[in-house]
Amino acid sequence: MRLWEFPDEYVIEPTDGSSASSSLSISLVDASMKLIDSIPECSSFRVPKIQMIFGVVGMLKLVAGSYLFVITERKCVGSYLGHPIFKVISLKVLPCVHSVKNSTPEQKKMENEFSRLLKVAERTTGLYFSYDTNLTLSTQRLYDLGNESKMLPLWRQAEPRFLWNSYMLEALIDKKLDPYLLPVVQGSFHNFQATIGKEIVDVTLIARRCTRRNGTRMWRRGADSEGHVANFVETEQIIQINGFTSSFVQVRGSIPFLWEQIVDLTYKPKFEIVRPEEAPQIAERHFLDLRKMYGSVLAVDLLNKHGGEGRLSDMFSNAMQPIVSEDLRYLHFDFTKICGHVHFERLSFLYDQIADFLVKNGYFLLNEESEKMEQLGVVRTNCIDCLDRTNITQSMIGRKILELQLRRIGVFAAEETISSHPKLDRCFRILWANHGDDISIQYSGTAALKGDLVRMRSISSKDITKSL
Repeated sequence: MRLWEFPDEYVIEPTDGSSASSSLSISLVDASMKLIDSIPECSSFRVPKIQMIFGVVGMLKLVAGSYLFVITERKCVGSYLGHPIFKVISLKVLPCVHSVKNSTPEQKKMENEFSRLLKVAERTTGLYFSYDTNLTLSTQRLYDLGNESKMLPLWRQAEPRFLWNSYMLEALIDKKLDPYLLPVVQGSFHNFQATIGKEIVDVTLIARRCTRRNGTRMWRRGADSEGHVANFVETEQIIQINGFTSSFVQVRGSIPFLWEQIVDLTYKPKFEIVRPEEAPQIAERHFLDLRKMYGSVLAVDLLNKHGGEGRLSDMFSNAMQPIVSEDLRYLHFDFTKICGHVHFERLSFLYDQIADFLVKNGYFLLNEESEKMEQLGVVRTNCIDCLDRTNITQSMIGRKILELQLRRIGVFAAEETISSHPKLDRCFRILWANHGDDISIQYSGTAALKGDLVRMRSISSKDITKSL
């Protein structure tokens, strides 16, 4: 798109031959929007600045003025089911603030304070989008869309919890500006190709961060009263090989009841459980929501059993007891006690306990004839931050599922493992380490602490499988 910045309006002109045949005009007086058939005339008194942009993220209204978010730089990072996926490299906030001139001094002061915060929004990391497909939906949910839903604009197909710019799109939705509505997700997107014999396998790993309880580590913990949890991320591992498409979804999220960590000058601020009597009800709301979306749920709790973590784990266990059922299981696994800092192969003890759930609930698989099998349940993993321990555990599960998928498709023999293919093994470890770093940076501001260990050493599939 071409952005024309006139003294009194912005004009966004489509240049790619898309369905947006008309240009979009945004007034700098009152931030009103309308479609126009031609670019306004230029003159010596009305000389526009012109630059290329790659999408409209949305409009945000503050106290007196409105602000337009546009993508000024992008990078193609791969494809999702054959459609190009782009990462936002640079955002720009364009003020529509002529109306501020008529505001009170107090409003102007507040507007200036809030507008400075928008500079932080310009530096938001991990934003991805596609012009052609809905990145907010997993492969299985995309294939389950009805014909009528597939004809809808992308934003109307989107899963609201993973639509990062949902609020900012509202002003454009009200004006029915569908061609300019671009769904954006926050999370991670990485993929690689590797050779297995004569076959080439394409492996993609996607993270979709939920928007319902946003915030960073320490400042945003646990759940709200509706059961929405901090750092809730859906992770989807997708493979495409020899005409088959297969995917497997996992989720992570903070411990689902009210608790907080008051930031002070100590290295590890204390955990405080808030209104403990409400924990069972809040946990029930959280898992009811998960079961509606994913089917059966296995909650894997990786917390320690001592100190502050122990109190949280005990509360989690107690809150789960009244609601566990055939479709909802809870399992505690003391990751630190059993695996320490480096013995990740001991996750085989965990796999022994969850293998039956994984086999029963399966994964999504589609062949060339559009015959499919579906994933019927999800593993939900948590540690205290849902970062390092969670990422290592999810990568172990992802590794085992990938081996099951490749055996079913006929690429792997019965005893063949990822570890027996050095390039595939190395690429897989790097894929998951990068995935963990992205999620960690968004929630904590730093890369995952165990990322280098994941890159350098494999979680031995032999150790995992020989105990079965």
